Amino acid sequence: MIDIKILRNNPEIVAKALHDKVMNVDLDRVIFLDKERVRLGQSLDTLRARRNELSSQMGKGKPEPTMLEEAKSLKEKIQAEEKIFAEIEEEFFTLYKKIPNIPTDDTPVGLTEDENQVVKQWGKIPEFDFEIKNHAEIGKMRDWIDKERAANIAGSRFAYLKGGLVRLQMALVQWVMDTLGDEEVLKKVISENNLDILPTPFTPVLPPLMIKTEPYDAMDRLEPREDRYKIEGEDLWLQGSAEHVLGSMHAGEIFDEKVMPIRYLGYATSFRGEAGTYGKDMEGIIRMHQFDKLEMESFSLAEKSHDEHLLFSALQEYMMQQLEIPYQKLQKCTFDIGKPNAKGSDIEAWLPGQNKYRETHTADYMSDYQSRRLQTRVRRNDGSIELVHTNDATAFACGRILVAIMENYQNADATIRVPKVLQKYLGGKEVL
Repeated sequence: MIDIKILRNNPEIVAKALHDKVMNVDLDRVIFLDKERVRLGQSLDTLRARRNELSSQMGKGKPEPTMLEEAKSLKEKIQAEEKIFAEIEEEFFTLYKKIPNIPTDDTPVGLTEDENQVVKQWGKIPEFDFEIKNHAEIGKMRDWIDKERAANIAGSRFAYLKGGLVRLQMALVQWVMDTLGDEEVLKKVISENNLDILPTPFTPVLPPLMIKTEPYDAMDRLEPREDRYKIEGEDLWLQGSAEHVLGSMHAGEIFDEKVMPIRYLGYATSFRGEAGTYGKDMEGIIRMHQFDKLEMESFSLAEKSHDEHLLFSALQEYMMQQLEIPYQKLQKCTFDIGKPNAKGSDIEAWLPGQNKYRETHTADYMSDYQSRRLQTRVRRNDGSIELVHTNDATAFACGRILVAIMENYQNADATIRVPKVLQKYLGGKEVL
């Protein structure tokens, strides 16, 4: 949620955020309900104070009839106002939660995803002297991807991954853990990007694959619910990405400033309904109901959080460059960054089999939007307590980066050259 002070003191900022993110919330109603809950809260405080005062007087001896009558009247008034207050409070928070995060000043304003801005392209588009195959064709020829049998067992948008493709994914996971756990790598990336943050390594985490409704909602990642998988008869959902269970990990906790920032690298099998994508990317493993993902998550001080976002984005580029996969970077516009985001960027890898760039990474700057409801805070060195800021970003969505490697490193015989940085994790193999 946004800071209530912004709603009360600068409603025009909220109105602009709603417009720029193309979101429909009755802001006038939210403001009215907030004023009503404040007024009723003050009224209830006054009534309760008088009730307590009256109770103290009545305890000193036999109460007079007028005192009994007033006590009865106070009880009825309090009960009536508490009922109204509860109704207003519920409606207020239902609407208040729908107000999006305020975009940063440097986020481009755009009302469709077509207004995202390409800010960088890196790498040379590979040329082939043979007919290019897409990853689905390679996977079938090598018996690495079996969607037919998976469909018999689980339905569409599932796959069995086998053989060399599995080994390649495991090599990728190990390499990413080593890279993000290397303080020297972080120092290098921080220095090259002129960032004022510490090179604290990422701690690898295997998180729960399920999450309760309350923390999922507090993360502002439960919606759209039609894209989530609910466990029947349980207050549990399958998480849609590792950051959903990493960002909520420290709900209700207070860190000491001296341990900040806290950085996690989560590896999880995640699940999405892919609502609204009927008929899209049915071939291959680009858009699946189940997918493995390496996700970066951090908790930082407010004044360091934007640099933390820039670090995450820079690390995405660093690892793509290490894999030598051509890509372009997008600065996402206000429409496309998402409701809880203050800022966001994407990386799109070049896929020769499709002859275009496709999204493989996203980086989300959340500021204090998530931590406000989660109540994840930090005790500063001067003793004051404030909300932490959160960032999350894709290290690699395994399926999509496997697609990029298969298509960019393919040979005429459907073998795959192994990126140099991954070869030592595959026993020195140069070709799969």
